[in-house]
Amino acid sequence: MLAIAYFFGSFLNHNLFLAIHELSHNLAFSTPVYNRWLGIFANLPIGVPMSITFQKYHLEHHRFQGVDGIDMDVPSCTEAQFVTNTISKAIWVIFQLFFYALRPLFLKPKPPGCWEFINLAIQVALDGILLYFWGWKSFAYLILSTFVGGGMHPMAGHFISEHYVFNPEQETYSYYGPLNLMTWCVGYHNEHHDFPRIPGNKLHKVKEIAPEYYEGLDLYKSWSQVIYMYIMDRSIGPFSRMKRKLSRKSA
Repeated sequence: MLAIAYFFGSFLNHNLFLAIHELSHNLAFSTPVYNRWLGIFANLPIGVPMSITFQKYHLEHHRFQGVDGIDMDVPSCTEAQFVTNTISKAIWVIFQLFFYALRPLFLKPKPPGCWEFINLAIQVALDGILLYFWGWKSFAYLILSTFVGGGMHPMAGHFISEHYVFNPEQETYSYYGPLNLMTWCVGYHNEHHDFPRIPGNKLHKVKEIAPEYYEGLDLYKSWSQVIYMYIMDRSIGPFSRMKRKLSRKSA
């Protein structure tokens, strides 16, 4: 089960996670509520309700990137204090999906709304049906696929490659490798932050139209290599993020 989850299910579930990322920007339909329903549907094989809550925090990541206490994509001070060597960084990478999911609940909890309860109810109903008719192994397979696909896995390299600072002069990095075909082109991350309303499958055109803004930037061609560099480089860790204070204009 672990082997199938790692080499097959993980790719599918992480693809769905990044589809939810696209839907959080309302990129499938012009009517936001349709994107929410499709996001809840895409959420089902992931096993844990997260689509609606993800949208709340992710849009703040775009509007307040790197702002201390608001951008929940930035690791906590506790993570930076304890994850300081090769072993602890390897463990952190394996469990990074848990840190990514639980960090907002501890640092900046938001009261759930009706859409969170809809997301929860539909997900619990599907999980219950799965357990009743096909047993715990089927449910465990979905959860395991989500977990391993968000840890020490090539697809999960984008969590680190996007904003972890390997070059002090650059905050956001793009990836131009083959896994973009399976991840809704989330690797085009500089382009995505410049134009979050452009769907992932069109972001390559941004680079083609305005190459002078992107060709001089550091980039990646392998997410696996990014994970390796993150773990082995002693100068890099959860603290390797650019942070800023909230400006009065943004407030």
